[in-house]
Amino acid sequence: MSYQQFAYLYDELMQDAPYDEWVRFVKEKLDKYQAGGKNLLDLACGTGELSVRFAKEGFSVTGVDLSPDMLAVAQAKAQKEGVFIPFYEQDMASLEGHGEFDIIGIFCDSLNYLQSDDDVIHTFASAYNHLKAGGLFFFDVHSTYKVSQLFIDQTFTLADDHLSYIWNSFAGELPNSVEHELSFFILDEQSGKYDRFDEIHYQRTYPTSQYSSWLEAAGFEILEISADFTNNKPQDQSERIFFIARKKPS
Repeated sequence: MSYQQFAYLYDELMQDAPYDEWVRFVKEKLDKYQAGGKNLLDLACGTGELSVRFAKEGFSVTGVDLSPDMLAVAQAKAQKEGVFIPFYEQDMASLEGHGEFDIIGIFCDSLNYLQSDDDVIHTFASAYNHLKAGGLFFFDVHSTYKVSQLFIDQTFTLADDHLSYIWNSFAGELPNSVEHELSFFILDEQSGKYDRFDEIHYQRTYPTSQYSSWLEAAGFEILEISADFTNNKPQDQSERIFFIARKKPS
């Protein structure tokens, strides 16, 4: 999967994403579980939109992402917003050298970009190893319902003067997986013509019970599983599943 071009369009395409809801959700749960400390590791931080928002809320944030282009956008954004955030190019399934944190988050369904069981298992182990005893681990994922019923065999489009896209989604080869084929058309203001580039993104999810099993095997205590930015348990047609887990004291 290439983010070389996508990274520089991501914020525009995601401008309606409920970033404030993620921040509100985390702060609410930190209060609920009386978590101490505000040292936060933002895994798969992308363009740093949430990293910056957490930093402006008083968190000490470190960002990690696999895409150098995403990180370049994130660093420029942090500088523009006047917050200091160290960003690192690294795979979240094989973290090293970052010390321990009070909070680790994998937001915006970023975990769904992992393609194998082992990748998810190793990511949970990495998160566990980089949390302080009693630290909290947050992540959200697409539900199996969303992948199978709302993504697969669907087409999404956007037609603006300077940016348009056609987004087709197909069933992937693996269970509960989807392939997103995106074609972007970007206006070159000098020539008045549109440049086209194409991306293929793969996502995969798992049943809630499977994520729970892997979390427990990694040593986590599951505190809460909810859906769609609410305090409600997931239902058959829930779209986004939220997990909160705590690293058990040694």
